[in-house]
Amino acid sequence: MAEAGAGAGAGLLEQLKSCALWSWTSLCTVWCFLVLFLVYVLRVPLRINDNWSSVSMFLNTLTPKFYVALTGTSSLISGLILIFEWWYFRKYGTSFIEQVSVSHLRPLLGGVDNNSSNNSNSSNGDSDSNRQSVSECKVWRNPLNLFRGAEYNRYTWVTGREPLTYYDMNLSAQDHQTFFTCDSDHLRPADAIMQKAWRERNPQARISAAHEALEINEIRSRVEVPLIASSTIWEIKLLPKCATAYILLAEEEATTIAEAEKLFKQALKAGDGCYRRSQQLQHHGSQYEAQHRRDTNVLVYIKRRLAMCARRLGRTREAVKMMRDLMKEFPLLSMFNIHENLLEALLELQAYADVQAVLAKYDDISLPKSATICYTAALLKARAVSDKFSPEAASRRGLSTAEMNAVEAIHRAVEFNPHVPKYLLEMKSLILPPEHILKRGDSEAIAYAFFHLAHWKRVEGALNLLHCTWEGTFRMIPYPLEKGHLFYPYPICTETADRELLPSFHEVSVYPKKELPFFILFTAGLCSFTAMLALLTHQFPELMGVFAKAMIDMFCSAELRDWNCQSIFMHLEDDLELPPAPQSPHFQN
Repeated sequence: MAEAGAGAGAGLLEQLKSCALWSWTSLCTVWCFLVLFLVYVLRVPLRINDNWSSVSMFLNTLTPKFYVALTGTSSLISGLILIFEWWYFRKYGTSFIEQVSVSHLRPLLGGVDNNSSNNSNSSNGDSDSNRQSVSECKVWRNPLNLFRGAEYNRYTWVTGREPLTYYDMNLSAQDHQTFFTCDSDHLRPADAIMQKAWRERNPQARISAAHEALEINEIRSRVEVPLIASSTIWEIKLLPKCATAYILLAEEEATTIAEAEKLFKQALKAGDGCYRRSQQLQHHGSQYEAQHRRDTNVLVYIKRRLAMCARRLGRTREAVKMMRDLMKEFPLLSMFNIHENLLEALLELQAYADVQAVLAKYDDISLPKSATICYTAALLKARAVSDKFSPEAASRRGLSTAEMNAVEAIHRAVEFNPHVPKYLLEMKSLILPPEHILKRGDSEAIAYAFFHLAHWKRVEGALNLLHCTWEGTFRMIPYPLEKGHLFYPYPICTETADRELLPSFHEVSVYPKKELPFFILFTAGLCSFTAMLALLTHQFPELMGVFAKAMIDMFCSAELRDWNCQSIFMHLEDDLELPPAPQSPHFQN
């Protein structure tokens, strides 16, 4: 009952708000009409006609130089507005004038927020879609991210370009602080140093801090522990090294994958010991539980990166075994998306049956999707028919059941991420993938195509089938921002997030393709028209002067005729004082 009363009160409040806004809009409209009516009624006392005739006489006396200056200035101003609008549209994907109009003028004109006018039933559905949109616009850690020292920095040394943006590296720093630190780090000097190192922006400062943490741990590593309390026999015991320091050095200081692998092996030795000790103490309190959670994240991260090192160095079967063991040992840690690393390694081995088994487990309706899941499923179905597929034969005889399944899988993948086909078909150039991706965005498409383009090329005819069928997806979803076919509507936030994740030298792919805003087209037309008028007026001043006077006379002649007729009739009535003539019944009818 209380909830029903609250709902009724909220509905009544919304009705009152809508009535108030409607009455305010109606009052403004009536006020405008009233002002126009008063101007029309008071046109004689205000001498509007006399002022208009004076203005027309003034315009008739203007020289061609005035028109040259006027059109030239108008062309310059509209050109500057056009340049600014184009720059703003290329940078932010929207029109500045349109954004200002929507943000500032609509509330003044009584605009209503759509979210506040929904009823309770529709608001529940909208909230679900909003939650889905927020989750789809969330930035995720790239499961196939490269090594910063051995790969990203080498690209910078060769090309002079920075492949990572500050926003992307800042997200990585936040991830490291979340996964590799805990509240009890201040109790251990090495972990306290590393806690500060993850916050450092300067790479050299981070590397120096990692070396410092290892040196401090080396100094404090030898402790004297009595084997028997009553005896004088002592044991020299080595404390474990700082695993997170080795992780940082492997990621950022190592210049080759082989060097990174050696450092990760040292990190594994240190991290495994910390994990086993914290596992025994995790139930002794919340502090020990947090430390065990941190040690688990560190161990999983090290093993995953070691598997990726083996994959980079050509030991693919070893990498597959390490990934399978890691997924069995920690089945609940799905945040690292290790199955995507496993899928890529299995495709390299051409173990398509194992790939299908992994997809059967993770391509579930209840699990979040990714470009790797959707496009790998499409690749497997395309592999069954692509070697014999021909567009001409398919148009004559129609598609078979297997071909139809392959086409539907491609349409499903394209609907999830429409940016991938242009990279797979090499219609757009690839760059190094970022450390974070946005699902269904251009960053995810780059990350997928960077590692999986070779797998599509290896399957004969797969790219040909993709080329012939991928654009058919857009006919099924003509309005992707409003309604999807197999997935939720395409989120509108991908372009903004991808522009922050991807470097500035890359042209971000935008979907759906945005048309040029009206104000850019309007200012372009205005600039061209006024520039043409300025050029013609400068070259043919007399002819354009005659043309301008003719246009002014054409606009003013009708008003002047009405004014002359009214003035003559008023003078005749004042001089003759004639009584009003009776009207005939026929004229009245």
